[in-house]
Amino acid sequence: MSELLNAPAAGFALLGVFALTSGGLYVRHVHLSTRMLVHIALMLALTIVLHQFRLFHMPQGGSVTAGAMIPLLLLSYRYGANVGALAGFLYGMVNILQDPFIVHPVQVLFDYPLPYMAMGLAGVWAHRIYLGTALAFFARFLCHFISGVVFFSSYAPEGTSAWLYSLTFNASYLIPEFLICCIILKFLPIRRLMDAMGEPR
Repeated sequence: MSELLNAPAAGFALLGVFALTSGGLYVRHVHLSTRMLVHIALMLALTIVLHQFRLFHMPQGGSVTAGAMIPLLLLSYRYGANVGALAGFLYGMVNILQDPFIVHPVQVLFDYPLPYMAMGLAGVWAHRIYLGTALAFFARFLCHFISGVVFFSSYAPEGTSAWLYSLTFNASYLIPEFLICCIILKFLPIRRLMDAMGEPR
C-alpha cells in the first residue's frame, strides 16, 4: 500500500482502467447478478489461496503456482470475457497490495491489472478451453513482455538485448504456469462445474 501512496499517478492509472472495465460491462449490458458476484468473490478467494502455493518465484516478480489462474479461467468460460476481465482486474489489485514492485505508472498497468484481465480472453473460445487458455496466457505474456522491454531492460545481463531478456525471463515462468493449468483443466470436470455455476452466459 505504501508503494501506491508514494506513486499517486499509478493509483490514477488503475482507477482509469477500472472505469474503462466498468464502462465496457455497461456498454455490453452485462448485468452482475448476485449469483455472479458470489462466484467472482469465491473464485478470487481461491485464486489468492492458490497463488500462495508457489513452485518457484522469480527475482523481479513472476512465479509458477499450483494453477492459480484456473479460477479466473473458469469465470471467463462461464460468464465471458467481460466478467473474466473484471475478476482479473480485481485480482490484480489484490496482487499489487500483496507484492508491489512499482517503477512507473504505466509499468503498474502492464504488470498488475492488464495481465490478469487478459485471463478473460479465455471466454472468447469458451467451448475450446485449451485454445482459449492459450490465448489468455499469450495476452498475459505480451503484457509482461512489454513491461520487461520498456521498464526492466537494466536487469538484462551485459550484451543481452532487452527483447531477448524479457522474452526468456517471462517465458521461463509463464510457459510452466500455462502447462500446469492445462494439465489441471484436463482432469477437472469442466462441464459439471459450468452446470453447477448455474447461470447461462
